[in-house]
Amino acid sequence: MNEVVGRDDLLLVTLDTLRFDVAERLAAEGRIPHLAAVLPGGRWERRHAPGSFTYASHQAMFAGFLPTPAAPGPHPRLFAARFAGSETTAGRTWVFDTPDLVSGLAAAGYHTVCVGGVGFFNKQAALGSVLPGMFAESHWEPGFGVASPTSFEQQVACAERVVAGLPAEQRLFLFVNVSAMHQPNWFHRPGARPEDGDSADTHAAALEYVDRHIGRLFDAARSRRRCFAVVCSDHGTAYGDGGYTGHRLAHEAVWTVPYAHFFLEPDTRPAAVDGRGESGR
Repeated sequence: MNEVVGRDDLLLVTLDTLRFDVAERLAAEGRIPHLAAVLPGGRWERRHAPGSFTYASHQAMFAGFLPTPAAPGPHPRLFAARFAGSETTAGRTWVFDTPDLVSGLAAAGYHTVCVGGVGFFNKQAALGSVLPGMFAESHWEPGFGVASPTSFEQQVACAERVVAGLPAEQRLFLFVNVSAMHQPNWFHRPGARPEDGDSADTHAAALEYVDRHIGRLFDAARSRRRCFAVVCSDHGTAYGDGGYTGHRLAHEAVWTVPYAHFFLEPDTRPAAVDGRGESGR
């Protein structure tokens, strides 16, 4: 990471509330082709979340504690604050001297941008301002939130505008919190009714919806230079597992999350022009 930071743009995508078992099954069944195309080996890595709900997990991740591999460690981290006695800081770890990764990257010359999703990023009250307040630039609107059936495509459009407006030489750390998998998600399954409620199946349908649009986000992230991307869940959620529903509780469905990191290489193909004079890839 000491070679990556300062050279490449950085993208962190948290697929809020996404369960590992659902993500793994959809990848195996070929139902999330755009994500599978960038996952190493086409598969998610099984990891343990650093927290059982959004606020706790993101506070940890922004301190450098990304989800931990679900196997005996120690596991060296990609990013870490300088901390005496840390057993997961190694020679390949990028170490920062600020309280959090966001300000550490800002000190290294990155423009930091948050595109929020769930309520902890909505800036409508003091608590919802803590996490986006770490960033130099943050965006949230009701259309990005959990109640919007088109939340992710609106978030992607915002990210595209952010990237397009940056000077070419400016390094970027872009963070996107994807709200679509969070309840309510019943409306992502065709033919579903509000009274049917949410389930693991509607959760899966929400991930399929995200997959249909995530290629645009990846294209924006690599449009200026190579981008190092981390895509993961912050925690899972229970749908009746062991009698539990929701998260902020200690259950395997909550603590086990999908994770991947990979490079997005810049697209050097010339832009095609369609019959309307609009460019595209």
